[in-house]
Amino acid sequence: MSAVTLSQVARQAGVSLATASRVLNGSDRRPAEEIAERVRLAAETLGYVANAQAQALARSTTGLVGLVVHDIADPYFSSIAKGVQRRARTHRHQLLLAATSGTDQLDAVSAFAAHRTDAIIMAGSRRESIDPRLLAELERYQRNGGRVVTIGQDWLEGAGAVTIDNRSAGSDLTGMLVEAGRTRFAFLGGPDDLTTAAERRAGFRAALTRAGLAAEVETVHGFDSEGGYESVRDLVARVGAEGLRGLTLVAANDVMALGAIAALRHAGLHVPEDLWVAGFDDIPNLRDFAPGLTTVRFPLEEIGETAADIALSGDAPRVEHVVGELVRRESA
Repeated sequence: MSAVTLSQVARQAGVSLATASRVLNGSDRRPAEEIAERVRLAAETLGYVANAQAQALARSTTGLVGLVVHDIADPYFSSIAKGVQRRARTHRHQLLLAATSGTDQLDAVSAFAAHRTDAIIMAGSRRESIDPRLLAELERYQRNGGRVVTIGQDWLEGAGAVTIDNRSAGSDLTGMLVEAGRTRFAFLGGPDDLTTAAERRAGFRAALTRAGLAAEVETVHGFDSEGGYESVRDLVARVGAEGLRGLTLVAANDVMALGAIAALRHAGLHVPEDLWVAGFDDIPNLRDFAPGLTTVRFPLEEIGETAADIALSGDAPRVEHVVGELVRRESA
C-alpha cells in the first residue's frame, strides 16, 4: 500500500497544497484555525505521516540538538545527558549524542553541523588549549544560525554557558577537612591540561595555603576510576602502605575516589579507619558503595536541563553559574 501524500490530504480538506503544508509541517505562517482543523482531520482520517525534511524546511528547524560528552559511561556525563534529553523533549527536540575524546570533538561538531541540528551542547572535558579548528567550526556553525552552549566553563564567544565553580568546590572541600583536624593531604589529579581537574587542584592548594599546610604529594593520572587506582599504587610504591596511614586523599572526581578506595583495600588499608578519602560531583551510583563518599554535590541533571533550556528557548544566550554543595559522609 502506497503512502498517503500531502496532495491527497489537501484534496480531502479542500485546500491548496501550500496551505496543507503550512499546517502539517509547522510553518509560522498558519491559516485560520477552522481551516487548520480541517487539514488535521483529513490527515488523521487518511493516515498521513509528515515528512521530517519537509517539516524542517517549513519551520527552519530540524528538531534536533547535539550533545558532545567525554564518556557516556561516566556517571557525571550520563547524568548531564539525562537532563539534556528530558528538557529537550519539552522543547519538542530529539537528542543526538556523541561520546568523544580529544580531536574527536571536532568530528562530532562537524557531523552535527552537517545534520543541521538546531543547537550543540558541549559537555566534554575541556582542555586548557582548545583546538583552533574546533573553535573555527563552532563559530561557523553560530554564524549559520546554530546555537551553542558550553558546560563547565564559558569559553566560546557568543555562546550560552553553564559554568561550574570547581575552584571554590576544591577550596571548600579541603577547608572542611582541615577544620575537621586533618593535617596530612594528597591530591589525586587528572591530566594537568583538563580544566576541571586543574581548577579543583587549584582550590585544594589555596585552602591548604590558607591553613599553613602543603600537600605531601600530588599525582597525575587518568580522570577515571583506573586513574584513582593507579594513583594509590604510586603512593604505595613511594612510601609503603603504612606511610599512608593518617593521610587525607582528595580525588579530582568521585570515580577516581572510588578507584582509590579499591586500591587502598587491596593494599590492606581501610577507609576511614586508616585514612580519609573525598571526591567531587556526587554521582548517582555512590549509594551503591561503602563507606559513603564525602564529596561536593553538583546538580548534574539540572545542569543538563539548564543547558538545554539556554540552547532551545529562543532567548538571547545567557550564562548560568552553578556552585557545589558539601556532602559529608563516612569516608572523611
